Parts: sequence; structure tokens; C-alpha cells
Amino acid sequence: MKAVILAAGEGTRMRPLTRHCPKVMLPIGNKPLLQHVIERVKDAGVDHFILVIGYQGDTIIEHFGEGERFGVKIDYVIQQERLGTAHAIGTARSLIDERFLVLNGDVMVTTSQVRTLLERDEVAVMAVLEVDDPSQFGVLEVDGGLVVKLHEKPDNPTTNLANAGIYVFEPEVFGGIDKTPLSIRDEYEITRTIQDMIDSGIHVGYQVLSGTWQDVGRPWDLLDANMEYLKTISNDIKGEIEDDVHIHGPVMIEAGARVRSGAYIEGPAIIGPDCDIGPNCYIRPYTSLGRGVRIGNAVEVKNSIIMDRTHVGHLSYVGDSVIGAGCNFGAGTKVANLRHDGGNIKIVINGNRIDSGRRKLGTIMGDNVHTGINCMLNVGSVIEPGSNIQPGEFVRDYYPHK
Repeated sequence: MKAVILAAGEGTRMRPLTRHCPKVMLPIGNKPLLQHVIERVKDAGVDHFILVIGYQGDTIIEHFGEGERFGVKIDYVIQQERLGTAHAIGTARSLIDERFLVLNGDVMVTTSQVRTLLERDEVAVMAVLEVDDPSQFGVLEVDGGLVVKLHEKPDNPTTNLANAGIYVFEPEVFGGIDKTPLSIRDEYEITRTIQDMIDSGIHVGYQVLSGTWQDVGRPWDLLDANMEYLKTISNDIKGEIEDDVHIHGPVMIEAGARVRSGAYIEGPAIIGPDCDIGPNCYIRPYTSLGRGVRIGNAVEVKNSIIMDRTHVGHLSYVGDSVIGAGCNFGAGTKVANLRHDGGNIKIVINGNRIDSGRRKLGTIMGDNVHTGINCMLNVGSVIEPGSNIQPGEFVRDYYPHK
């Protein structure tokens, strides 16, 4: 079976992390989000993937190539204009001649979920989730094992079955896509295609997913996905460990990494290739450090993703944060991650202040940011790539590139 993975979008809700990188290539446990998706779908028995790419697609091609390194075959199609899910699926039609799976490249699914979905045999099958508040989702109205109506964020949903955005189709879906009109959002939407198929008498099945399902749509979702992935790792020490280093719990230390004397590491955590850690620093659980990261003397890092080649200078603290590649923290840079009143942390994304739903959230920092000594980054601060923050400066919420 083939799988079509939709990976053309920029991920504007992930800014500033996606200024130089498509969302599906952001790291979780030091592997791109899209790689996790491919590996899990492969384990369900799918060995041929069609990646629908667009924004900075060369980054995706450079990493995955034709798929040999991952034990699969990968073809690419380019969605020149992002005109909706039906349009994206339609771009793959020349490569499809059999029943196929469709999923988004930014959704963390499990292998068992995919296997269960593939067992259905209707012309179209939708994966669904049982949710507490279905009014925030596309909701299915069902009769027996079939879908009879789709409702987009209804005020009074008749079920708690939310569309998970994962589908199985027979090739005849392309005929339906050709007839799909533009929505009020000026997009060709696959849910409209499916509704029209139902109305024409085609049976559309659904499968309720059990277990973990994560839609990685906001920067803080990366932290949740990173946490879930790190729960699955085991001890794997390949790097150099000096005397008087303390390692507790599952920790992966990649080849070429050096952990200096006095470092204290609590797993689960991953230290990438060529990292330089310590001396006398504290790495706390659910931390992923990318390739060539430097963690200096008396630094504490907790529940954070720090991307390749970033240096965190001595006497600094980073908690509950996502830090881009090539950043440099001046000595004494501190990240706040908890409001004094214990309330939810709000964060500015695309000019809008959004409730993250989290009580603990530090900074979301783009690539190549430099902070001066003794900088203070407030809870929920967002820092654009290439910013230079002055010594002693206090960043309250949004810091544009200067």
C-alpha cells in the first residue's frame, strides 16, 4: 500500500520556528516530525510514500532522498499553491493506482492506530477520536459503522467523534475531488469531497482511534510530543563520559558528544552528536539537545528542545522552551517559565495573543538569536530569528528581529 503524506505547508502557527524550516522538519527527540510519521506508518506495513511538498520542500528532499536510508520508497509531488486538503491529495493522482492512506505530516500517530485503520474495506474510511469538547473539531454524525454527515465545529454536536484527519481511499476519490467546489475559505477541502461521496450513495466508514494521538500545531505542542517520544527511549551511551558524571534514568548520548565532570543528567533525555556538556551542569528530564549543542558551566536545562549548534553560556537557565538552531546565550541568561499567579501562559503568535493552556512555558526562540549577558526572557516570550538582545535586556512577550 502507498501512503500520501501532506507536507506542503509552512506552519504559520509555528512561527518563528518555521521562518527557515517547514513545520514537518522541526525536531522531536532529534528527529524531524515527518520522520516519526514515516517510521510509524512503515511499521504498519506501508513501504511506499508520496510526499506532497511545497514550502521549503528542498529541505525535505535533502533529508529523506528516495527513502533508502529509511527502508522505504519515497516519491515527491509539489503543491505549487496551497489550496486545501482535497487539492493536495489530488496532486498525487498520477502516482496512485490502488487503495491508499492519507495523513498529515504533523500528526503523531501510533503504528497500531494505522494498522487498525487499514483493516477497514469501505471506499473511504475516516479516522476519528472521541473527545471531551467536539465543538472545537469537525464532527461525524454516524449510523452504525458508516458516516452519514460531517459537521464543522457545530454548536450542538450530536456525537463526540472528531475527525482525526487520517483517511483511507480507493482511487475513485479523485473523481470526487474533481467535482469539489471552493469552500468559503477559498480552499478545496477533502471533508466536502467526502460529504459529496456520502450524498451520492458511497459508503464511508470510520474507525475510532485508541491511544495517543497528537496534532503538533503550536510551538508548545512540540514539547508534548517530545515528552511522549522520550518516554519510549532506553539508555544508549555512545559519547565520552568523564569521571564524576551522574546519569539517572534512560539517557541517550550520541557518538562524538562529551559530558564533562560534575554534570548531572536525569532522563529521559537525549544528547545529540558532538555536544559538549558541562562541567557542573544539570540536565533535567524531557530535554532533547541537537547536534553540536554546548551547555556551559552551572547551566540548568529542563523539559526543552534545543536545536543544532546552539550554545547556552554558563550560569543560565532554560525551562519548558523551544530554542532554534545556531543561537548563543550570553552568560547569565535566564528564562522564566511560570507566572507568579500560576495562571495559564499566553503567547503572541502571528500578532495574536493566544492562551497556550499551559501553566509552564518559557521562550519560543527562532534560529540564530544572540542574547547578551544577564538577559531575562519572560514566560511565553517569542523571539524572531536573527535577533540580538542587548545585555541585561528584559524580553516581555514578542521580540521582533532588529
